[in-house]
Amino acid sequence: MLQKLILAMLVGASALTAGCNTIAGAGQDIESGGRAIENAARSSK
Repeated sequence: MLQKLILAMLVGASALTAGCNTIAGAGQDIESGGRAIENAARSSK
């Protein structure tokens, strides 16, 4: 039982640390997508 608890805690901790990188990456992807839309709008004028 204790081993399962420790395993769950380790998995949870790794998910939290990976989540920070994922959110930062998502923000960069959204920003680059916005730039692409902006550039497409400028070139279609």
